[in-house]
Amino acid sequence: MTHSQARTDSLPSIEGTAHLCLLDGPYVVDNGRRFLVPEGSERLLVFVALRNGQAVSRRKVAGTLWPSVTEDRAAGNLRTALWRLRSSGIHILDAERHTLSVRVGTSIDVFTIDAWAGRLVDGSADHDDISIRHFHPAAIELLPGWYDDWIIFERERIRQKLLHALEILSERLAQEGRFGEAIEAAMTATEIDPLRESAQRTLILIHLSEGNFAQARHTYTAYSRLLESELGIAPAPELARLVHSVR
Repeated sequence: MTHSQARTDSLPSIEGTAHLCLLDGPYVVDNGRRFLVPEGSERLLVFVALRNGQAVSRRKVAGTLWPSVTEDRAAGNLRTALWRLRSSGIHILDAERHTLSVRVGTSIDVFTIDAWAGRLVDGSADHDDISIRHFHPAAIELLPGWYDDWIIFERERIRQKLLHALEILSERLAQEGRFGEAIEAAMTATEIDPLRESAQRTLILIHLSEGNFAQARHTYTAYSRLLESELGIAPAPELARLVHSVR
């Protein structure tokens, strides 16, 4: 889709706060107005944004985004991309003489969900964090169709972190007796990565905790068949013992 012209729509927003949306984006919401990012500036904005507040040198940005042209041409491309952003009404990049960074106070949705996942993983989650509503499916496949190395790395980093977080979330929910939500979180993880044994184990354990022994065996059987079909292997013996020990 061509983003040669910014489109603005009225959206709810905290006045004075800008939001950079990379999930289902990129686009920017600033003072309640939505701005599409010009096509020629998308990679620039995303590259700087993924530094998560850290400043990055102009030379590094230009060299990474335009590696096949001369240094002067890359610097010129960078200036053009910055001009396109400003012309579109997007003013969330601070352009210093030698560095670029996202304006202080700008929220970036991918790092909001990343922070939530981090609290679950490191054990610092509070009661409000123990909810599947914080999960955004688009975070699993950050900017699909983008194949730059720096995007692929960040996409996989976030994906793995969220999978760990979903497993922990499902366990915490089960401990609180919120089995419906626990099953949803665990099944979300298994849908994202059906071959992931830790996610399947978590789902099976929740079924067992709820007393749904037949469902636990059904899940195990389906997983066993999938492993055999895809990889020609069987589940870990510990998982088999867990299920078959149930009478």
